[in-house]
Amino acid sequence: MPVYQTGSETMTEMKPVTEATAVKAPVLPDAQTVLEVKHWTDRLFSFKVTRPQSLRFRSGEFVMIGLLGDNGKPLLRAYSIASPSWDEELEFYSIKVQDGPLTSKLQHIQPGDQIILRPKPVGTLVHDALLPGKRLWFFATGTGFAPFASLLREPQTYEDYDEVIITHTCREVAELEYGRQLIESIRKDELLAELIGEGFADKIRYYPTTTREQSPKMGRITDLLKDGTVFKDLGIEGGIKPETDRAMVCGSLAFNHDIKAILEDFGLREGANSDPKEFVIEKAFVG
Repeated sequence: MPVYQTGSETMTEMKPVTEATAVKAPVLPDAQTVLEVKHWTDRLFSFKVTRPQSLRFRSGEFVMIGLLGDNGKPLLRAYSIASPSWDEELEFYSIKVQDGPLTSKLQHIQPGDQIILRPKPVGTLVHDALLPGKRLWFFATGTGFAPFASLLREPQTYEDYDEVIITHTCREVAELEYGRQLIESIRKDELLAELIGEGFADKIRYYPTTTREQSPKMGRITDLLKDGTVFKDLGIEGGIKPETDRAMVCGSLAFNHDIKAILEDFGLREGANSDPKEFVIEKAFVG
């Protein structure tokens, strides 16, 4: 959160302290200020905070954020930055765990509050970790959409690929709303069109699915990949090919494991920042 600073005014007369004159002092280490909070469901919310001037990150990376725990020590978790690297603010997308050590408190933040943000971004969901290709797949479940919210607004994504497919699997339709609205806003964003180039959004293909509530496309993306439904729906012949297709994966541990096996069956290899290959998986989790 931004560190609040008081002015250097010298008080020469007694003045009552009012809400207008009182300044909130920094109470957290690496503090940034909450700018906006939006609750999407009783389990999901997003929020924006100020960005440290010194912070440089690659779209798709994550940082450690949190609050002070009951013991007075920082309680931190890894959160993907949902905003692109060029944005002046930082956005995050989070679950709410009622008995979670961090999210039970974090879900109650309000604009003006402070959070801890350690400005040391890391992560594997970056373009540098993939070999050049023609089609890029983003596979996400739940709040795993966050790093792709960043990458979908990153100019390099469209410079490097002819087609960008984002799959998002959630239990209920309402849990897809953050991603749906974001993609809709990208398609209408004149600034992005100017930054990336007219028609860039035509490369995006959005494939949302639900597993519990009825929706236009039901089923786990893993099952829909295995039985070929995804490829039939999108008009892709021959499935995923190591010569042309690249992938990034962010979800639960079980989901990541299943998608990894599917991608390897298609002949793709897992890469890393130091060893680019055909797909990468984010292994940091929020709790």
